[in-house]
Amino acid sequence: MSPVTVSRAIGLLAAEGRVVSRPGTGTFVARPAAGAGEAADLSWQTVALGDRVVDDRPVSALLTAPPDGVVPLTGGYLPPSLRPDKQLAAAAVRAVRGADAWAMPPLNGVAGLRRWFAAQAGGDVTAADALIVSGGQAGLTHTFRTLAAPGTPVLVETPTYPGALAAVKAAGLRAVAVPMDRDGVRPDLLAEAFAVTGARVFFCQPTCQNPTGATLTPDRRRQVLEVARAAGAFVVEDDFARFLTEHPPPTMVSMDAHGTVVYVGSLTKILAPSMRVGAVIARGPAARRLRASQLVESFFVARPLQETALEFVGSPAWRRHLAAVHAELDVRRQALVTALAARLPEATPHLVPAGGMHLWLRLPAETDEDALVEAAKRNGVLVSPGRIYYPSEPPGPRIRVTHVAATHLGELAEGVRRLAQALADVT
Repeated sequence: MSPVTVSRAIGLLAAEGRVVSRPGTGTFVARPAAGAGEAADLSWQTVALGDRVVDDRPVSALLTAPPDGVVPLTGGYLPPSLRPDKQLAAAAVRAVRGADAWAMPPLNGVAGLRRWFAAQAGGDVTAADALIVSGGQAGLTHTFRTLAAPGTPVLVETPTYPGALAAVKAAGLRAVAVPMDRDGVRPDLLAEAFAVTGARVFFCQPTCQNPTGATLTPDRRRQVLEVARAAGAFVVEDDFARFLTEHPPPTMVSMDAHGTVVYVGSLTKILAPSMRVGAVIARGPAARRLRASQLVESFFVARPLQETALEFVGSPAWRRHLAAVHAELDVRRQALVTALAARLPEATPHLVPAGGMHLWLRLPAETDEDALVEAAKRNGVLVSPGRIYYPSEPPGPRIRVTHVAATHLGELAEGVRRLAQALADVT
């Protein structure tokens, strides 16, 4: 090779960091950078982060789309066939045409949307009591962090929604179980739990509770409010199923005259996963703290999404959509109950709810719950393991099954058949 070629080659290698030229000495192979070709050692972060672990596995499992050919008997959103996608798109077009569609909204939410959520809550709730948030999960997370100090206990129904348990833990709080029966949480045990723990927050889903489907009777709702008032505590009412039930009972917040209830409602379940719009309703210092906390954390919910939600719920499409969803959910629920009775009589429903999306099944005592869930997955059907719904040790094997996620009734029946085969395989 000519000296020019060698010179150019050395220049190229130097530019790539492969060689180092030292005038008067020569050109040498560069030493590899520390850790080159190896993954960086990030173990130091474990010490810096401490033990504030956020376990997202239960929630992630519920939100992950099933693989092709697998029947979902789990999930919490309407299937594409029931979503009002075209009507939502039309509402979005109308919403973004507004002169202020992309302007900053009022910090606590668009006035019309706050009025609408207040009307849904009922009683003497007003728009001034409502704070627009990014869906029910964000509302719960925000509420737990605001109402309770890190390290303190929060009372929860047991079993209960895994997303609430994850939010409690992420806020640095401790979930303490309060048992339920077919009519919801037991007020006598709730009073005992307040006395023993000193908790100042109780989380509940009084209508079509997830996962049991239980609905608190009017008498029990009043008893729960009385117990919480005596304890000087808040009741966080997660009203996620209000629009999934044709005849929902009055909200607890509508029965509350003392600022005991902090109410969380959302449009996500009844409309679409990406309609992340909800409201937190509170009064007094709690309301002021909630508004201040959201402002510091995230400013506000995007105005185009708020305006789209308001456009839709104010249109005739809203009532038509509710009627269609209620009719379809009734058909699906009965189909699931019938299929389970025929193919899986060993799995006993806790109750058949009047609305909502789920059935809570008690399995034979000798059933290995984890083995059944894995066998079902191998057999092409997804169900939710019961253990993720408990803040402490579960009382026995349970699973939650959902009638809303399947594409159609035939797929729902096939899912039950596959589940029955999985149970036979592990027993």
